[in-house]
Amino acid sequence: MDFALTQEHDLIRESAYKFGQNEVLPGLRERDREAKSDRKALEKMGEAGLLGVSIPAKYGGSDTDYISLGIVCEELERADTSARVVMSVHSGLHSLTLLQWGSEEQKQRWLPDLASGKLIGAFGLTEPNAGSDAANIKTVARKDGDSYILNGQKTWISLADYADQFLVITRLAETSAKAPYAAFIINRDTPGFSSRAIHGKLGVRAGNTGEIFFEDMRVPADCMLGQEGDGFKVAMSALDHGRYTVASGAVGIITACLDACVKYSNERSVQGEVIGKKQLVQQMIASMVQGREIGRLLYYKVGWMKNTGQRHTRECSMAKWTNCAAAFDAANKAVELHGAYGYCDEFPVERYFRNSRGAMIYEGTHEIHTLMQAEYELGYRSDKPLQQVLPTWPVE
Repeated sequence: MDFALTQEHDLIRESAYKFGQNEVLPGLRERDREAKSDRKALEKMGEAGLLGVSIPAKYGGSDTDYISLGIVCEELERADTSARVVMSVHSGLHSLTLLQWGSEEQKQRWLPDLASGKLIGAFGLTEPNAGSDAANIKTVARKDGDSYILNGQKTWISLADYADQFLVITRLAETSAKAPYAAFIINRDTPGFSSRAIHGKLGVRAGNTGEIFFEDMRVPADCMLGQEGDGFKVAMSALDHGRYTVASGAVGIITACLDACVKYSNERSVQGEVIGKKQLVQQMIASMVQGREIGRLLYYKVGWMKNTGQRHTRECSMAKWTNCAAAFDAANKAVELHGAYGYCDEFPVERYFRNSRGAMIYEGTHEIHTLMQAEYELGYRSDKPLQQVLPTWPVE
């Protein structure tokens, strides 16, 4: 068992950290206050090569492993959650799922432009009445010749107003398949597609979130991922990828809390002594360090399992469940440690608090993952071997 990261991992961490500090942080407080997102930020991520992480070179990617994707997500969320969300949605939920389930023709057609950032991808599963109960989706696809006609809507879609392409899960109107679901790659410019933003979010205000609508939208049959009946399997694979990026990003929030708290604790004095000397403050700092180190080990393990082609749904759930709770706890402590300053946006910790709360909801609520872990241990839940697998690393 080797716990050492490679020199390439170190370089990727440094590159992602610099991007976050130089491209994400400047002007962030104003964007967060005004709930203003910017498509140009996505283009910069593509230019920096971040959107091609973990995509093989044959499809225009950087040819780096899946641990690299986790490291990028950690360092981007250290700057702001909105940047990590782009990686989660574009690279995790969309590109990796296409890499796993797409035909060779589909991968050659779309992945190079996704890896370069020429195309921005997003994912559509959640609906107004289908959140944790994903099987309750109502968006329907009806076969019509060599196409499918889609009708319905998706909500809480990250990059809804910016993405060029969406991986959408639908119910099939008529099918002989055992499971009545399908997955489609659809383009924004398809007639019948529309989107609108959701306003007034508690957190991730510098990122775009919205709803997407399909009205008699005709999608060619060759845009289906897998076969009729594979839709739910595709969705579960996508959630594994998305949860991995959320889990690794949560470590970035903890690290950002530590950055802020260590600096403040060594500068703020009470009764002639910096507060870092106070044992209760040290206890809070130590708890954050513990969360960071445990969190990294959990997501490194999932990345290694991805690299070696193993099913990792249980481990991915564990990492997401544990790390997001640790991030929320760290942010709560960071606000407390900063006192009244933690309650205003002159310091970044209130933003960490708001952003970390969202991670306890999306990609499976904290309660859903609690139940999943109990069901695995009790023997009520188990995972079948993967029908489609990602390329292993190193690529042979």
